[in-house]
Amino acid sequence: MLSLLRCCQRSLSWIPVIFINLIVGWSYYAYVVELCILTIPNNAEKVSYLVVFHLFFIMFIWSYWKTICSRPANPSKEFCLPKVEKEQYEKEEHPDTQQEILKKVVVGLPVYTRTGTGAVRYCDHCLVIKPDRCHHCSTCDMCVLKMDHHCPWVNNCVGFSNYKFFVLFLAYSMLYCAFIAATVLQYFIKFWTNQLPDTHAKFHVLFLFFVAAMFFISILSLFSYHLWLVGKNRTTIEAFRAPVFRNGPDKNGFSLGFSRNMAEVFGDQKKYWMFPIYSSHGDGNSFVTRLVNLDPEQIAVGLQINGKRSFLVCFLSFPIQ
Repeated sequence: MLSLLRCCQRSLSWIPVIFINLIVGWSYYAYVVELCILTIPNNAEKVSYLVVFHLFFIMFIWSYWKTICSRPANPSKEFCLPKVEKEQYEKEEHPDTQQEILKKVVVGLPVYTRTGTGAVRYCDHCLVIKPDRCHHCSTCDMCVLKMDHHCPWVNNCVGFSNYKFFVLFLAYSMLYCAFIAATVLQYFIKFWTNQLPDTHAKFHVLFLFFVAAMFFISILSLFSYHLWLVGKNRTTIEAFRAPVFRNGPDKNGFSLGFSRNMAEVFGDQKKYWMFPIYSSHGDGNSFVTRLVNLDPEQIAVGLQINGKRSFLVCFLSFPIQ
């Protein structure tokens, strides 16, 4: 029964994606056929519109399906409890003792964030110690590295593996809608004022303008918000609830300055920034962070990991206590 319900849930979760694809498919037909081929008389204008339209269309579809098809990244095996500690944890009934077990294991891991009460973040569903910025998605039923949110419009979790693709999807969908609305406007006015013959193309053009304008306004606000998040090096979750380090909450704990924040999502090579090709920094299991009032134990862990994997810790010029 549970498997049947889960199967139905997975099937229904594709409805928003199907809806978006139907809208995009209709917009392609309405713009290419009804507007460009059947309505616009000037060939030069027709060709130039079609070339730019297909450029935005290809980039939009490419980034959209990359966001959908990129599997959410999960914590690596090193964040699983060793066999002995796992048995001890499962047998132990007292939360305080369980935390002591987790604290011994986490000493050798690049984990600096805690729960609101200061406890080690552990997922009882996935049986892993959560890396920094990792959260469990109840919809995907897995822990997702650098989880931002679960997006029903792509039927996927937006996180470390596809956040760049998601931002590009917003950018190109916004440009797609803006271009359609801008080029359709004059013909929308002509149809409205009866300057063009009253054909079936009229209704496609009228609805095309309204739909494009409506989606442009809604996507613009979402795209602006995520650009702000990228500039601050925060996820949507962290924007609502600041990450908690051992010394307390710090909303700017992962911020490294605007240029480095941008590079963490889009990479160092700017020639790849505009393409939905993976170029983000790191592996999602550890992140560059500035740790205020770091204690000696954390320094030792950071130095140990820096020798084993290129894990970098940036220190502010605060005295160590």
